[in-house]
Amino acid sequence: MDERVMDRSGQWASVVGLGTWQLGADWGEVDDKEALSVLEAAAESGVTFFDTADVYGDGRSEATIATFLSSRPDLHVLVATKMGRRVEQTPENYVLDNFRDWNDRSRRNLGVDRVDLVQLHCPPASVYSSDAVFDALDTLVAEERVAAYGVSVETCAEALTAISRPNVASVQIILNPFRMKPLLEVLPAAREAGVGIIARVPLASGLLSGKYTKDTVFAADDHRTYNRHGEAFDQGETFSGVDYATGVEAAAEFAALAPEGFTPAQLALRWIIEQPGVTTVIPGARNPRQARANAAAAKLPALSGETHAAIRELYERRVREQVEHRW
Repeated sequence: MDERVMDRSGQWASVVGLGTWQLGADWGEVDDKEALSVLEAAAESGVTFFDTADVYGDGRSEATIATFLSSRPDLHVLVATKMGRRVEQTPENYVLDNFRDWNDRSRRNLGVDRVDLVQLHCPPASVYSSDAVFDALDTLVAEERVAAYGVSVETCAEALTAISRPNVASVQIILNPFRMKPLLEVLPAAREAGVGIIARVPLASGLLSGKYTKDTVFAADDHRTYNRHGEAFDQGETFSGVDYATGVEAAAEFAALAPEGFTPAQLALRWIIEQPGVTTVIPGARNPRQARANAAAAKLPALSGETHAAIRELYERRVREQVEHRW
């Protein structure tokens, strides 16, 4: 699989990575054997970038990745984790002592002396403007606790503030055919600065797979049930912030745009891969079949101009008004 470089850190990532939120919690139960099988299927398909967080399954996702990689010393995989969501979301908690504690825990979970890439996990907006926060992150690099650091953001404004920081290696942001605002300013700014872009929630929590109807019922422990209106965390993380009924209807139209040989999910992933400035896209997978299908999007033919135009028209007509003013 093709890889792209994050210029500031010199680190390379496969154009399709693997998001491992599903392997921790919040999407229904995935047993340990199945979780390891997902990682194996992704790696065998050419994926060289795993994204996790200390809060996914309270460390389970990190530990599962460690178990897998310890059994496959032949693999080179860039592992990015995130920190900051295990405490109350107040700016006062984003200090060096806490960063060291959080980093110690992640290094234990991942079984490494140094984390490849650590990201602040959607912190309060004021954190991005704090010199002390980024000085503390620089200290983690100087202490060889982490090789590089980035941020995971909710809004384009947060992304632009982070990109202006000289040592931010990556920005993780929601980007998909139902969330196009990052194309306007964030991706061009990242390209200019040499900052990697990690595109998350690429399938709008599964909407863009075309599998769901208005009658689909998700498990009680699935965030697509309990966070549909932002009850637990930012609403934009669930269905990209699109109203579910609208999203189902728009997703049916999106599925009809898939060229021959593409699934709707692969169409969404291919669209993201082709956006200038994207380093990697990180779909999740609950089983090996999904992991292999997601990775296969990297080798599908480039989309036609007509398909790109049709996707843009659908966004403008059905989705933009719901999401663009918020994120």
